Amino acid sequence: MQESATVERDNLKVQTWKQLAQQLRVDSIRSTTEAGSGHPTSSMSAADLMAVLQAKYLHYDFENPKNANNDRLVFSKGHASPLLYSMYKAAGAIDDKELMSLRKNGSRLEGHPVPQICPWVDVATGSLGQGLPIAIGMALNGKYLDKLPYRVWVLLGDSEMAEGSQWEAFEHASYFSLSNITAILDMNRLGQRGPTMLEWNAEIYAERARAFGWNVISINGHDYDQIDKAYTDAIAETMQPTLIIAKTEKGHGVSLTANKEGWHGKALSADQAKEAIAELGGETSIIVKPAKPENLKATVAAGSGKFAPCNYSAPVATRETYGDALKALGAAYGDVVVLDAEVGNSTFADKFAAAYPERFFEMYIAEQQMIATAVGMAAREKKAFASTFAAFLTRAYDFIRMAAISRVKIHLCGSHAGCSIGEDGPSQMAMEDLAMMRAIDGSTVIYPSDGVSAYHLTRAMYDLPGISYMRSTREKTPIIYKNDESFPIGGSKVVRKSDKDKATIVAAGITLHEALKAYDELAKAGINVRVIDAYSVKPIDKKTLAEAAKETGTLIVVEDHWPEGGLGDAVLEAFANQDAVLPRVIKLGIRQMPGSAKPAELMNEAGISWNHIVDAVKKLK
Repeated sequence: MQESATVERDNLKVQTWKQLAQQLRVDSIRSTTEAGSGHPTSSMSAADLMAVLQAKYLHYDFENPKNANNDRLVFSKGHASPLLYSMYKAAGAIDDKELMSLRKNGSRLEGHPVPQICPWVDVATGSLGQGLPIAIGMALNGKYLDKLPYRVWVLLGDSEMAEGSQWEAFEHASYFSLSNITAILDMNRLGQRGPTMLEWNAEIYAERARAFGWNVISINGHDYDQIDKAYTDAIAETMQPTLIIAKTEKGHGVSLTANKEGWHGKALSADQAKEAIAELGGETSIIVKPAKPENLKATVAAGSGKFAPCNYSAPVATRETYGDALKALGAAYGDVVVLDAEVGNSTFADKFAAAYPERFFEMYIAEQQMIATAVGMAAREKKAFASTFAAFLTRAYDFIRMAAISRVKIHLCGSHAGCSIGEDGPSQMAMEDLAMMRAIDGSTVIYPSDGVSAYHLTRAMYDLPGISYMRSTREKTPIIYKNDESFPIGGSKVVRKSDKDKATIVAAGITLHEALKAYDELAKAGINVRVIDAYSVKPIDKKTLAEAAKETGTLIVVEDHWPEGGLGDAVLEAFANQDAVLPRVIKLGIRQMPGSAKPAELMNEAGISWNHIVDAVKKLK
């Protein structure tokens, strides 16, 4: 009798899962047909997987999405958003009217998930190969920082398994023993234009994942008993992250679309949708709310709340005082975490690592994973600082771009910028980083010239919204400012000025020191010039530049960067759409590929050393 009752309960459980899965498929079709676009078939393949997850395994309080104890659900295959939103409806978080607003102007339910307007989304996805790397940051936060037992569930698409960023994530997840991550591979065989690279060859995926140190479970992704057991086994694994390889059919459940090519990113017509919905059993509106998590307190690192003052007098590299400031931030604020790409002894992030090893994460030479981890931690309310050579941030640019869409706050430092790094040669020289970072929506770009300004600007980054970027210098530079000087974001410093200035030299970082040498040389010849330290490249100090333009007529911008998109263009942009007469702007920047040589030799060859500034001023008529 007892055995019979158990079987009956199990049957009811499976019936609920199946009913929910069919509803998720139906709603994915309905919402995309209403929108006239979207990815219903990519949603239908994973519906059974998500139905069991939502009904039994996910612990989430939809009324409090910021709850630190909530499991995190990341749709790395963000194009399957109709499935995600259908889950929200089934959880009672949104109603059917809102579900039908998919992809419409003003809707919270955009074509790919974004957190700014949809509170149950942690990070923006849709650029494939990013969900799992970002989940690493969330899982690290849970295991090592907050020390909470929440689980990170990641839905992967099989097409995105061709992305190299996935394998950076695989190696880091096993390295950090992140058994709190469960990745679910929706192996539906079909990509955008046809079959995926491995189609249904689950064993190759399995061999690769095992080689990276993962626990692997292969299942039929439409068999509820297998799905249930796989989730149970994944949770039971305490040493390794788990990959569930689920063989599924794209467009499953509808004869028109099941395992058929040509349906990726294509909504069904109204007539096709009507027939498909009937085949799936019709419309339903059952509510299946996930269980709420335990109410546990997160571990909070101590902080004094006081940022230590600096004391610099001798020449020092700005990259070193960035490290000093990180250490001071770590003492002041317990939510500061630091990541580095195996160059901490060059970026000086190792100063933080030595003082606060429990909040320092070495990402090794994996810049995409470093930025993704920062994003994941920022999504869990940490102040993440990440650093490497500025040139290598180009590898992670798409992650930075997507972080801006996620509206997370991450703070980046790129060292060894420009040709002034010297003998290492152009492969190590960031000569496009200012342009790259200025183009990020809502970003802040700063470029300090001495140890004092670098120290204070690093502190300023802690409070900045969005993506902030500091460009630091390899070489030691003289101290220009008093230790208690302030450096407001959006400001600048007029470091030399007279009533008879013939022109204004605008510089930042290493070139400010060249500008000051040029000032001294010009002064010997009786020529007065103004010198502005444009340490805030974005936002640029429009007011000070406008005053200089009005009073001197000519701005000479000198930068250790290609002429496209850097400081010179930032200065020009300050005068765009203005009623005032435009000043004469002369741009001195790197115009041919540098080689290996001494820093002074390279700056001279690039035409950005003090003597070239002097020549530019003397040529003015």
